[in-house]
Amino acid sequence: MTTPDGPPPALAGSGIDRAAEERAAEGLLDGLRTDAEARVLVLHGDAAPLTRADDAEAQHPSLRFVSPTEVPEGAQWAFLGRDPAGAPVLAAVFSHEADAPLEAPGGWGSLRRIGGDLSGGEASTFVEALSLGRWLLDAPYCPACGTLTEVRNAGWSRHCPHCGREHFPRTDPAVIVAITSATDPDALLLGSNALWGAERFSCFAGFAEAGESLESAVVREVREEAGVTVGDLRYRGSQGWPYPRSLMVGFLATAVDDAAAEADGEEIAAVRWFTRDEVGASLAGEGEVLLPGRASIAHRLIAGWHAGAA
Repeated sequence: MTTPDGPPPALAGSGIDRAAEERAAEGLLDGLRTDAEARVLVLHGDAAPLTRADDAEAQHPSLRFVSPTEVPEGAQWAFLGRDPAGAPVLAAVFSHEADAPLEAPGGWGSLRRIGGDLSGGEASTFVEALSLGRWLLDAPYCPACGTLTEVRNAGWSRHCPHCGREHFPRTDPAVIVAITSATDPDALLLGSNALWGAERFSCFAGFAEAGESLESAVVREVREEAGVTVGDLRYRGSQGWPYPRSLMVGFLATAVDDAAAEADGEEIAAVRWFTRDEVGASLAGEGEVLLPGRASIAHRLIAGWHAGAA
């Protein structure tokens, strides 16, 4: 695999210092929740509060961080790390079924919708908070014996008081790949998922199976979904994607035989070779098809190929 160049995927930028060595300190979260310097990112489901930009021409939304005293009762708390100034950064997570926990001057934005427009540091903090927060809300019981677990390590592990097992946030590796042509440098193969509208196309993706390498997963998934055998795999970057708990690992790969492309008819409803001009028009919002949003690594793969990244 070659080393990727160009900008990282939208959610893979440099964020805060996770300060993992601090997590085991007894009473860390309780102490930080009384720290006037602490900054808290509150999550309501998969959405975070936004500030209202003073500059109407501001290009990027901005997350609204609050002090611990502004957070109402009922949150699941976690220590995310420290910002460049050394201030602690916490997450306070509420279920989407609860009422909005506080006012958001700029509204609430989901990671899918705004992640690609945030600064690199804020995007990274958001995806860390959401990935950890979903686990804290969704996995309170020991999967081995069903006992309610105790949160430890400042939100990063759970201990079962009955069977003694330790549980940690789960991350499932998944591959995502854009397919280049064997003969035409200006052609890219994309697919339309059966659950989407017919006008929406993206890269091919799937989870790595037990005992399978990422490279083997690329070859298998593309053959299953698009009917083509691929080679010349080129690693293009990775990013966390907490829907629900994935690490998306992006590749470009080249089809051995362009004519073999055929949708599986189950997960993928249609496959199509797009020209570079067609991709460019759709990236600009002027084409006939819809491409992935800026927060996704699929957008990075497609835009990078369009810009000439091999």
